[in-house]
Amino acid sequence: MKKILFLGGAGLIGSAAAAEAVSRGASVTIVTRSEPKRTVAPAVRALRADVRDAAQLRGVLGGEEFDAVVNWVGYVPDDVRDHPGLFTGSAGQYVFISTCSVFARPLHLPITESSPRRQAVFGYARNKIACELLLEDAYRTSDFPVTIVRPGHTYDRTVIPLLSGWTAIERMRAGRPVVVHGDGSSLWPLMHAQDFARAFAPLLGLGRAVGESVNVVGWEILTWDQIHLAMADAAGVRTPQLRHRSSESIAEHIPGWRDVLEHDFRHSMLYETAKLRSLVPGFTPSVSFADGAREILAYHDADPDRQRFDPELDRAFDAMLGIDDNRRKESP
Repeated sequence: MKKILFLGGAGLIGSAAAAEAVSRGASVTIVTRSEPKRTVAPAVRALRADVRDAAQLRGVLGGEEFDAVVNWVGYVPDDVRDHPGLFTGSAGQYVFISTCSVFARPLHLPITESSPRRQAVFGYARNKIACELLLEDAYRTSDFPVTIVRPGHTYDRTVIPLLSGWTAIERMRAGRPVVVHGDGSSLWPLMHAQDFARAFAPLLGLGRAVGESVNVVGWEILTWDQIHLAMADAAGVRTPQLRHRSSESIAEHIPGWRDVLEHDFRHSMLYETAKLRSLVPGFTPSVSFADGAREILAYHDADPDRQRFDPELDRAFDAMLGIDDNRRKESP
């Protein structure tokens, strides 16, 4: 039986990965600072500690050894700086959860694990690159058994994979237009958390994966228009009104979206998955986004408290579309 330690990992993809690992016979321990917001599989052992505090972590683990340690909550170098010293010798593998946002934009497609990493502006991705470099250096200089896993855009029934979230659903259901960045034709892969977990769990404790980076991404490639249309169809809207605006003009009205739009979502992303298929033979994603979208809408429609409409975002959409706030229709 493999012994797996999750540092964090009670979020969207971590909880799915824990359940999948348990279903494959692994013994899973999760360390979180507070009570997990998501349901943890019954067989999972839960411990409390600040995973960014090496002394706390050392105290709660008591020298226990693991086949694999997975860090789900390393966002800046200080979050991982002590981990090579803490886990070298006590972990057969240390898996760092990074992001596919580390890759330079624009770049040559398809993207592979060796594609250039560069991000000068988008802080989240820039800090993930710094974490990767620190851990890679520990692998090269002190044989720290790191594996870097880069998820793409992952969702489950609780997450609407649109920046506009439920606000877009309500607008479409009301027959009002929704803004899509660019011309809606940039390509974007989505992956259901269950599919991520099925691809990810076999990597844990896998000796061939040590020293490697692996992009764990979905194979269904959609345009942003198609993503919005799938959500509309699941919401029962047959003729949604999609309106296209540049990332720059959207950011003028919604400044908080600037970095993710201008430095991430605006670019088409296509990935070569040969390494993942080599390390996890036989894996194929099983949840189409059409099915995933129906699951998302069923979940949100089942409880009005899950439907988070944003009036400020609603007004911003109207403003950039030239819609009169009183008449609620597009100006000529």
